[in-house]
Amino acid sequence: MDIDRLQEIMQSAQLVNISFHGIPVYIQEINLENQTATVFPLDEMENEQIVDLNGLYEEGPF
Repeated sequence: MDIDRLQEIMQSAQLVNISFHGIPVYIQEINLENQTATVFPLDEMENEQIVDLNGLYEEGPF
């Protein structure tokens, strides 16, 4: 996913559906240097993961 769009989404007050390989996730942090994001599945908030930005997809407004 485009880094600029991810940063825009994180700064926005609007909720946007983001998924990682089809699983809805919440983005906690973006690491620009490593091109990764810290996320957790919406139904498993304790399951924090570091994922590649290319695996994230915007699915539209919440």
